[in-house]
Amino acid sequence: MSNPTSRRRFLQQVGAASAVAAGGTLLPDNQRTSLAAAESAAGKLSAKADSCIFIWLGGGACHIDTWDPKQKGDAKAKQAGSYYDSIATSVNGVRVCQHLQRMAPLLDRTILMRSVHHDVIDEHAAAVNRVHTGRPPTGTTVYPSIGSVVAHELGARGDGVPAYVVMGYPSASRGPGFLGAKDGYVYLTETESGPAGLKRPADVSVVRQQRREQMLARLQQDYLRKHAGEAKVKDYIETSIAGLKLAGPQFMSVFDLQSESDALRTQYGGEFGQRCLLARRLVESGVRFVEVSFNLNFINGTGWDTHNDGQLNQHIMIDQLDRALAALILDLEARGRLDRTLIVVATEFGRPPQFDGGGGRGHYSKAFSMVLAGGGLKTGQAIGTTDELGEKIVDTPVSIPDFHATIYTALGIDPSRELYDGVRPVPITDRGVPAAQAFV
Repeated sequence: MSNPTSRRRFLQQVGAASAVAAGGTLLPDNQRTSLAAAESAAGKLSAKADSCIFIWLGGGACHIDTWDPKQKGDAKAKQAGSYYDSIATSVNGVRVCQHLQRMAPLLDRTILMRSVHHDVIDEHAAAVNRVHTGRPPTGTTVYPSIGSVVAHELGARGDGVPAYVVMGYPSASRGPGFLGAKDGYVYLTETESGPAGLKRPADVSVVRQQRREQMLARLQQDYLRKHAGEAKVKDYIETSIAGLKLAGPQFMSVFDLQSESDALRTQYGGEFGQRCLLARRLVESGVRFVEVSFNLNFINGTGWDTHNDGQLNQHIMIDQLDRALAALILDLEARGRLDRTLIVVATEFGRPPQFDGGGGRGHYSKAFSMVLAGGGLKTGQAIGTTDELGEKIVDTPVSIPDFHATIYTALGIDPSRELYDGVRPVPITDRGVPAAQAFV
């Protein structure tokens, strides 16, 4: 049972908290949203999306080499700046990296959030956790990921499908935290055969499988009677039952990418692109939230973590992202689902404009970029500006709680309402305010 605070009380709390930016420094007046303006905007925000595809660029994608290009630098001469040239886009005055040539004419379907920030710099795992859960960890509460919160609040859109799927390696940062197993995810590490854990072994006949399931059901009910009132036991059993339903032909047929045309599969590109194509099929089947990971081993073993020589192959990753993201947007648009599907491109932090000793870049979290597309948002704009090197936020800072609040609002979830860790109320976001500019 939720116990939401009023909008005014919530925004009053946010208004007090929003004066503090990353690192605890006080922002100038012209960089803060006033309480009156925030409250006025909150009353006008409308949700249109019913699903989310969350594209994860693991390792920390460099914002000034992708979505927020600056003056060109020189890695060999250690001259700070972007590694690539920039190109014009369909949005007046907004430029992107030259290797985003397919996305450049489609930028009117997106919002570039160029002023995202947090305070985790040196540790990838901590930064991944921060972006997925929206808050720093504590010793008393294991917070749920954004995917699990969406699963908890909205559930699946259809029968016989999970609410939340992760394409990539599982981790606690993507998990349900205190929400419990019922709001966890189904995961797969490749696209050809679907989740291995849901497949019936080849040497087990259908009849034998049915006998096993009947025996398991009796054991589960007996155990549940002996441990009545234990929520974790109940959640585990319910998750197990749901898992057996997912093993049926209806859901498993979603993974048959060969049913798509050769031309479309080619348009999406390699393994990462095929994951994006599968994500489209999953949301069409009724899955509410799909995370698609651009794995570290797809190109160079380091992914977007472009220290030293990792910088040299970054253009290959950018090109694959460009190909797959453009294909996904156009495919959803052609099928009439773009306005109802929120696409998010996220990463744990950005990269500094300076080059390291090996010609690559370190970590940088004081200013970096995320991308939103579709979802019925007011697209064709960039929210937030960074300085001439992409180091400092000039206007409209977007905290990670604000980023989460924007996603939740687009999906019709009140970012101010409270969940419960036992009897302890936990707000869905850590005082996040949705970016009002993102909504029509």
